[in-house]
Amino acid sequence: MLSIMASSNCTVITLILILLWSSSSVLSDTTIPEKFYQCICKNSDFSDPFSSAFYTPNDASFNTILNSTAQNLRCLMPSVPKPDLIFTPITEPHVQASVICAKKLNLQLRVRSGGHDYEGISYISEMGFPFVIVDLLKLRGIDVNTEENSAWAQAGATVGEVYYRISEKSKTLGFPAGLCTSLGIGGHITGGAYGSMMRKFGLGVDNVIDARIVNANGTILDRQSMGEDLFWAIRGGGGASFGIILSWKMKLVTVPSVVTVFTVSKTLEDGATKVLYKWQQVADKIDDRLFMRVVINVVDKKQAKGERTVQTAYNSLFLGNGETLLRITNESFPELGLTQKDVTEMSWIESILYIVGYANNTPPEVLLQGKPQFKNYFKAKSDFVKVPIPETGLEGLWELLLEEDSPLMIWNPYGGMMANISESDTPFPHRKGVIFKIQYLTLWNQPNEELATKHVHWMRKLYNYMTSYASMYPREAYVNYRDLDLGMNRNSSFAQASVWGNKYFKNNFHRLVQIKTVVDPENFFKHEQSIPVKG
Repeated sequence: MLSIMASSNCTVITLILILLWSSSSVLSDTTIPEKFYQCICKNSDFSDPFSSAFYTPNDASFNTILNSTAQNLRCLMPSVPKPDLIFTPITEPHVQASVICAKKLNLQLRVRSGGHDYEGISYISEMGFPFVIVDLLKLRGIDVNTEENSAWAQAGATVGEVYYRISEKSKTLGFPAGLCTSLGIGGHITGGAYGSMMRKFGLGVDNVIDARIVNANGTILDRQSMGEDLFWAIRGGGGASFGIILSWKMKLVTVPSVVTVFTVSKTLEDGATKVLYKWQQVADKIDDRLFMRVVINVVDKKQAKGERTVQTAYNSLFLGNGETLLRITNESFPELGLTQKDVTEMSWIESILYIVGYANNTPPEVLLQGKPQFKNYFKAKSDFVKVPIPETGLEGLWELLLEEDSPLMIWNPYGGMMANISESDTPFPHRKGVIFKIQYLTLWNQPNEELATKHVHWMRKLYNYMTSYASMYPREAYVNYRDLDLGMNRNSSFAQASVWGNKYFKNNFHRLVQIKTVVDPENFFKHEQSIPVKG
């Protein structure tokens, strides 16, 4: 009875939509929304009005929804192609229907959980076909089970919401995922999901024990029904190549009731170069409870107005008390000069807010807002470093940073548990031998094509300079810091995709291709850097 009522409701509304859109000069494009809507109604229990979950470019709210979680404003510039429709499913069967209907209507699907894709491929497309965004923002349920130390989280939930719900149930349980709390958990884990507890517990993908996914046939699968090959592939093989993640089941980890944080900054005038060179000797070998990343940017000199210098900030979390932390740093890294006044003890959930950069005494409830702290126009790249960069190399790097308006680098230490997990355990291969990972960013705040070209050119110049200091054969890259400069699918060929695939996944790329060929032989789930099928 429900399906009949839904179908009838859809038919009436579709007739109205046809009348409204038939006056448009481009009927072939404007029929996409009404066909997709009608198909969703026929293939699920959806019976709500069109405007409750569907947004077209003609709607006043279209740009609001499109821009709501898009992190890189560069991907929203007028020259970038926009979707024909945005669909915000309310239930899992609606997601199933979106796959069935996109296949039936020969539409591309772009799937967005948090909008953090660095090249925006979860909400834009340069592939030249009509496309629809399935935005999972309404699928954000979280169920924490403290008896078995696990939690299910739907794909649209943010990392911050997951952390909050865990801490709500327990002060000594946590999950080792991202530092940015507005990340959508669905897409975040598909690329690896690193965070401030990675040296102790590994990545998010190393702590996932089940998942629910919609495959290319529109079928919902869990770990048992999808099989171990597909379960392996979705945990680090990159988003939107194998299906649509509906939810993850996470194994929670034990955290101390008291953790310690600190941020110590050094400029070039404070001897930053020598301190950073020493950091490279110890960052991956120091106690695995200590995550000590370095945030590098350009600031004004304190004593010379109008002049700039490079600042390195050691932004850190220690899974223990301050006394133990000071003993460790004084023994292993005295060059940092860490003192009692630099460290602060707090709860794990408070440390999440600290690392993100919230003001002191910000209530944890802010994490439930799921909002990014900033949005920018930016271009990013990544590297993995296996041999310390000499001081002369660092000095050349400083010269390049001082050329740019708003450069940013983040160096994340490896070692600990990261070195104990095999490269082939998950598709994420950057494990033993990595000292640290570099994230490069350049940011600007104006929607200007010439300005964008200028900053992207500088980023490529910086990346070229770092070639001799980065990993080699291949020069590795992190898939969650997606970089289309590494290559794009033009005809989904294996040879073409191998160029960037080997950088992201190393030898795991071949297994990913084999699995893709089995589970999605028609290559329905495709984008500019999706895993190809074997030809």
